[in-house]
Order: sequence, then structure tokens, then C-alpha cells
Amino acid sequence: MEQFSGKIWVLGDDIDTDIIMPTEYLALKTIDDMRPYAFSPLRPELAGRICPGDIIVAGKNFGCGSSREQAPEVIKALGIRCVIASSYARIFFRNAINNGLLLIENSEIQKAVKEGDEIEVHVGEYILHDGVKYPVSSLPQNLLDILDAGGLVKAMQRLNGIV
Repeated sequence: MEQFSGKIWVLGDDIDTDIIMPTEYLALKTIDDMRPYAFSPLRPELAGRICPGDIIVAGKNFGCGSSREQAPEVIKALGIRCVIASSYARIFFRNAINNGLLLIENSEIQKAVKEGDEIEVHVGEYILHDGVKYPVSSLPQNLLDILDAGGLVKAMQRLNGIV
């Protein structure tokens, strides 16, 4: 199983897609153009402070709201390695997987960490923080294959021998 560690950014409950990627910036040409505005309604400085490999830890109902694919795309473009939340809006969950963004459900880790802490993720097994293991469910192999390929389109290309 894959394993990695990263610095965490802590967010609350009900982080909707309008917070992740505000509507007024959807007209920009590319995800890279949108990247500086990610999370701006909630924390205008956040996008500029996130470093590649960082991890978001949030509460329940992450990704609620509209089904815009730019929300998981911009999180991935920021370099976020994964999002760990108590629960996800269903359509956001699938959009994230389809765009190659790892999502992990765990309802305990948010209460145990503070922003800036480092955690270790053992995909499909557990999250390690201050010597405590927080169990996580494993994802089905077909979703792991999509994540490993970097998204659904790349996974289908790989499966069909196009790349």
C-alpha cells in the first residue's frame, strides 16, 4: 500500500464547492489561473500558503453544493496530496476520484489534530498522528486504479493501451 506524510490544513464542516472554487472565477481560462482563488471566501490566504504534498483535514459534508469539476481540480492543482474528511458530498466524491484526487473518510482525525501538524497516511489502512493510528476504509480496486493513473480519462487510456 502507498504511504506518504504531509502538513495539514484544517477546515470545518460543510465546505461547499462555492468555497473551494468561487463562481466568479470559473470564467478564467485554466485551472492554474483559478488556483490563487481557491478557498478565498473562507480563507483568502490559503491557496498561496499550501505547498505540494500538503493534506486537507475537514469535517462533514465536504464538497457539498454544485457539481462543478473545478472544485476537485483546483485542490489537486494546489498540490494537495489528499483530503481527509468525516464525510463527502457524493457527487464531489466521484468528481474527485475521476480527477485523480485521493479522498479518505475518517471522523476522528479532525478532533485530534491542529493546523500545521504532520500526519502519515497509509492508504487503505490508517492515518498516523502523534503515535495514534486512526483506521480508514480501503477503496475498491477500480477506484485505486483510477487514482493511480491520475484520473478516469488517463485510467481508460491506460486500460485501452492508448498511453
